[in-house]
Amino acid sequence: MSEQTTVESSTTVRLPLAHLPAAVLPGATVTLTLGTDELRRAVEAAVGESDGRIALTGGDERDLAVVARVPNVGNLPTGESAAIVQVERRARVTSVETTAGAATFALVEPVIDGVVSSSVEAATRELRATLELIAELRHSRRLPELLRTVDAPGRLADSVALWAEFSDDDRLRVLQAVEVSDRVDAIHSWARGHLNELQVAETIRNDVSEGMDKQQREFMLRQQLNAIRKELGEGNDDVVGDYRSRLDDLDAPDGVKTFVSKELDRFERMSEQSPEHGWVRTWLDRIFEMPWGERTDDTLDLDEAQEILDADHYGLDDVKERIVEFLAARKLRHDRGLDVRGSVRDRAAQDGEDRARDGSASDRAWRHDRPASDSSKLVRDRDNRRGEGQVLTLVGPPGVGKTSLGESIARSMGREFVRVALGGVRDEAEIRGHRRTYVGSQPGRIVKAIQEAGTINPVILLDEIDKLTAGGWSGDPTAALLEVLDPAQNHTFRDHYLEVDLDLSEVVFIATANVADTIPGPLLDRMDLIQLDGYTEAEKVFIANRYLLPRQIERAGLSPDEVIVDDELIGSIISGYTREAGVRSLERELGRLVRKVTARVATGTGTPLEIGRDDLVDWLGRAKVDDEIVARTAAPGVATGLAVTGVGGDVLFVETTAFPMGPDSEPGLTLTGQLGDVMKESAQIALNYVRSHAAELGLDDAALRRRFHVHVPAGAVPKDGPSAGITITTALVSLLTDRPVKSSVAMTGEINLQGQVMPIGGVKQKVLAAHRMGLTEVVLPKRNGVDLDDIPENVRDEMTIHLAATYDEVAAVAF
Repeated sequence: MSEQTTVESSTTVRLPLAHLPAAVLPGATVTLTLGTDELRRAVEAAVGESDGRIALTGGDERDLAVVARVPNVGNLPTGESAAIVQVERRARVTSVETTAGAATFALVEPVIDGVVSSSVEAATRELRATLELIAELRHSRRLPELLRTVDAPGRLADSVALWAEFSDDDRLRVLQAVEVSDRVDAIHSWARGHLNELQVAETIRNDVSEGMDKQQREFMLRQQLNAIRKELGEGNDDVVGDYRSRLDDLDAPDGVKTFVSKELDRFERMSEQSPEHGWVRTWLDRIFEMPWGERTDDTLDLDEAQEILDADHYGLDDVKERIVEFLAARKLRHDRGLDVRGSVRDRAAQDGEDRARDGSASDRAWRHDRPASDSSKLVRDRDNRRGEGQVLTLVGPPGVGKTSLGESIARSMGREFVRVALGGVRDEAEIRGHRRTYVGSQPGRIVKAIQEAGTINPVILLDEIDKLTAGGWSGDPTAALLEVLDPAQNHTFRDHYLEVDLDLSEVVFIATANVADTIPGPLLDRMDLIQLDGYTEAEKVFIANRYLLPRQIERAGLSPDEVIVDDELIGSIISGYTREAGVRSLERELGRLVRKVTARVATGTGTPLEIGRDDLVDWLGRAKVDDEIVARTAAPGVATGLAVTGVGGDVLFVETTAFPMGPDSEPGLTLTGQLGDVMKESAQIALNYVRSHAAELGLDDAALRRRFHVHVPAGAVPKDGPSAGITITTALVSLLTDRPVKSSVAMTGEINLQGQVMPIGGVKQKVLAAHRMGLTEVVLPKRNGVDLDDIPENVRDEMTIHLAATYDEVAAVAF
C-alpha cells in the first residue's frame, strides 16, 4: 500500500484572504464578527466573486491556510456584522496580492488527505479504543457519535480536536500537522494523557464515596449508641430532643413550625463532623431567639400621649399634633375591631390556608382563583392592613429632636423602642440578611431589631434613611426596604437568613431624614413626611433652661444651685457661638461651660457660681460666629439669598463682577461655586432678564457688553435649585448700577424671563435662618404668602416680610 498520506491539489485557486487571531480547523463551523476591514472586505469578496469561498490563516501561521465557505452574512442581536464560516480543508498559500482599500487575494493549493498506510490505520484503531474509554468516563454523547460517523483518520483527528476544545496553541499545532500520520499521533498523545487524568479523578471519586459510606455507617452506629445510653440512663446531651421540646412550646405560625420541624429532621440525620451541622444549629438558635408570640398591648391614651410629647419636647406643635392624629387613628381602628393582626388571622382561620404570599402580585393571582365573596374579603383585609397608614418620616435638620420624638412615640404607645442606624448602609444583606450558605451569615437589621426588642410589635426607628447608598454590586438596600415599609406586603417579609415569613404588619416603623430629596421615589411614596423646621431663639432659650442645662449639670455631678445662668447669657451663646436650626451645638457649648464650672468647684472655688453675659469670653473664649452680612454686602454686586441645606435653613451670598472683553472674547457668563444645572440655568435667566430690561433698569449697552462672573462662596458645598433666581438678578443689577444692596434684606424666589417671581419651598426654614442671622427684612414670592402661617408669630413680629410678584417689587425693597 502506498505510504503517501496527503496530496497537494494540482489546481491552484485565487481566493480572498483574511487573517484570524487564532487558527480554525477543518470541519468547524464558526461565526466570525466582522470587526476588521480586512475580514469584512474578504467576506464581501467571497460572497460576491468567488462562489462563497475564502482562505483563512490563523495565529502565527501565514503559509498554511484553510479553505472555507461563507453561506450566510448578517447582523448579531448586538447590531454587529457577522458571517457564518464552514471550514472545508487545509491549503498552502503560494502568493498574496494586496491592493490598498480592497480585499487581499491569495493563490492557494488545497491539501487533500490521500490513501492512508497500514501503520496509520493501526494507530487510528488504537486512537479509537482510547477515545471509547474517554467517552465512557466522561459520559459524553458527542464523542461516540463522532467515532460512529467519521471514518477517515485525518477527519477524525480534526473532529476530536474540535470536540475537546483545544487551546489556540494546540489547535494551531493540529492545523500544522498536514500529514495524516502526524495528526493522528498528536491526537493519540493527547488522548492518552487525558485518559490518565480521568482515571485518576475516577479513583478519587470512588475513594470519597467509600469515605461517605463509612461516615453513614458511623452515624448509624452513633445513633444506636445514643439509644443504648438513653435506655441505660447514661448521658443527657439530647440536643435534638431539647429543640423539639422548645418547638412544641413555640408560639409561632404553623408555616414557621413546619419549616423548623423539617430542619430538625435534617439536623438529626447529620454527623457532628459535617460543616453544615454547625450552620443548622446556629440557625435553630436564631429561630428560637425570635420573640414569636411576644407582644406588648398598646395603651393608646391620647391625653397621656400628649402629656409625654409636651414633657419631652418644647414647641413643634404641628409635629406633635400630627403624631397624636396618627395615634388616634390607630386607637379608633383598634376600638372598632379593625386591627391588622385580627383581620389577617381571622381570614387564615376561616380559609384554612397559609396566606404567606409575596405582595400584590400574589394577591391578584389568589383573587382570580377564588369566588367573588372570597375576593371581596381579600380586598377588605388588604385595605385593613393599609389602614394603618404610611410610615411616619420625620424630616429636618440635625439637632431638632427627630430621634427623641421616635422614643416619645414608643413611650406613649407603651411599646419597646429600637433604633436602626442606616447611614452609609450599601449592602442589601444588611436589610434582608445573608443566605445561610455563606460563611459568617447572619440575619438582617430588621430581624436583629425585633430580637433586641424582645417583642414582635416594637417601634423601630429607621434613622438617617436619606443616607442609604443605593445600588451597587452588593444589591440595593433602598429596594429591600420597599417590602419592609409597605403595609400591603410586610406581613410576609422574608429574611434571607431565617427563610420563613415574618409578619411585620404589627411593627410601627418611623423614619428620620435630614432631607427628602435623596430618598428614592418608590420609597418616598410609602412615607408620610413630617417637616421639622428648627427652633427660634426664644424656643432655644426655653429648651436650654428646661432640658439641656439641667442634663449637663447632672452629668457633671453638680447640683442645680451651684451654677446660676440667666437667659441673656444663653441668648449670647446662641447668637455668638452657635448658628444652627437645632440645639445640638447649643448643648455642646453648655456642656463646655458646665465642665469649666466643675473644674472650678473641684479646686475649691466657692459656690454658687453666677456667670454673667460679660464673663462669657472668659469662660468660652471668643465668639465663633461673626456678623458678616454688613461687611459682605457693603460693596455693589453682592446680594444675600436664602437656601435650605441638610442642616436646615442657611444664608447664601451671591457675588458678581464684570470685566472688559479681550480681542478674542465674547460677552458671556462664568459661574463658580459648585453649582448644579438648575442653579446655572437661574443665573443665565437672570442675566438675560437684565439685558432685555436694560432700559427700565437705567443701563446702557456698554455696561452690558462685558463678561460677567457669578460666584457663590463655599465652593466645596454643592448648591442647586431655582430659588436663587431673584438673588442673582439683584446682585447683577447692583453691580451694573453701582448701588449696594441693603444689608438688612435677604431674598429667595425663582425668576422667569418675564421678570415674574415664582414660588419656592422651605419658606419657614429660610425665614428662620434669616432671623438667626439678624436680618430684619425678607423678600418672598407673592404666591408663597399662604406659607406665612407656618412661621412662628414672634418671628413675624420681629421681621418685615415683603411679598413680590415681579422683579420690580423686589428691586424696590432691595436697594
